[in-house]
Amino acid sequence: MPTGSRDPDVLLDWILDSMGLVRRRKGQFEGETLVGALHRIMRSTLLPAPLRGWTSRDISEETGLSNTGIHHQMLKLRECGLVSTQVDGKWHRHVLRGGSMAAAISLVQSQARQILDIRLSELDNLVEPSESRTSIESTEEGHPFSIRISEPGPRVPEADSTSILVMDLGLAGEGRVVNASLARELLLELCSSHEPFTLLAASERLSATRGRVNTVVERMRSAGFVERVPMVGRIPQDVFSSINRQHDARGPEWLTSKGGLGRLEKTVSDALVDGVKFGTLDIDLVGKILSSVPLEDQRILLNTLGGRMPLGIRLTGRDASEVRASVSKRADRTLRRLHTIANRLDDSLVE
Repeated sequence: MPTGSRDPDVLLDWILDSMGLVRRRKGQFEGETLVGALHRIMRSTLLPAPLRGWTSRDISEETGLSNTGIHHQMLKLRECGLVSTQVDGKWHRHVLRGGSMAAAISLVQSQARQILDIRLSELDNLVEPSESRTSIESTEEGHPFSIRISEPGPRVPEADSTSILVMDLGLAGEGRVVNASLARELLLELCSSHEPFTLLAASERLSATRGRVNTVVERMRSAGFVERVPMVGRIPQDVFSSINRQHDARGPEWLTSKGGLGRLEKTVSDALVDGVKFGTLDIDLVGKILSSVPLEDQRILLNTLGGRMPLGIRLTGRDASEVRASVSKRADRTLRRLHTIANRLDDSLVE
C-alpha cells in the first residue's frame, strides 16, 4: 500500500494497478506513477465530476484521446464495476458509480465477494476431503495475491465446468480453452491427492514440461489455492545421499564439523558417521536415526550437507471449505485495502 501518501496520482495509480486495469511497464519501479490513458481519463473527468455523465466526445476534449482508445478504457471500467453507463439517444453517458471512488469501490467490493463465493462453491464437487493433506506445516509466506473474479457466463461447447472455472479465475492465463487443459488437469490432481507432490511428479503425471506446470502452479499459489510444503518424507533419502557424497569427498571429520553432524546429539551423529564409515547405512536406517531429531534441525542438517529441502505442492485446505476460506481471506484483505485507499483518494481530492 502507498503508506502515508496523499498524492492523488499515486493513490489512483495504486488502485488501478491493484485492480489489474493497467500493466506496469518493464523496468518501472514500485511507486512510480503510470500516467496512461486510463489514469488520464479518471484524473481529468470521472474523479473531478463523477456524476456529470461523460460522453466519449467530452472525454476526448478533456484528454485528447481517440474515440477508439476511450471506448477500450471505458469498457474495462464498466467490466470491473467502477463505472456505469446510460444510453441517451446516440450518446453513452458514463458516471463513477456512487458518485465517488470510495462508493464505487464499495459496490465493487460487495459484488466481487458475492461472485467469488458463487464460483468457489464449485469446489465442493471437486475437492476430496483429506485429514493427511495438511498434516505438514506449510512454508508459504507473503506470496503476492492475484485472482480474476468473473461471474458465470455463456457455456463454451468444447469446455466442461472445471475448464470454465479455471479460465474465469485466471488460473489458465489468457483463458483460452487450449490453455485451460493443463490447469484443469492439475487442479483435479490436487483435489484428489491426499499428500503433497513435487513439480517433477506433477509434470510426469500430466505429461507436461516442468516449466509449464510451474507456470500454472504459480498462478494457483497467487490465487490462494495452492501452497508449498516441505516434503518431509524425502529427508532421509536426501540426507543419505548427501552424507555418502560428502564422506567420500571430504571424510568423516568434515561431516562432524562443517557438515553439521556436530550440531546433533552425539548418539545421533555417531550412528550416522559409523553407518557411512562401515557401509551399513541405508535410507531406512537414516529415517530411524533422525526420528528423534526436530524437523527444523533436520532441515539445517540437510542444508549443511549441501542438500536442499525438497518442496511439494498441495491445496491450501483439508476440504473445499478450507480452500474457499484461504482464497476468500486473501481477497477480502485486498478489497479492504482498496477501500482504504479509495477513501484516502477522495479526501485528497477535496483537500
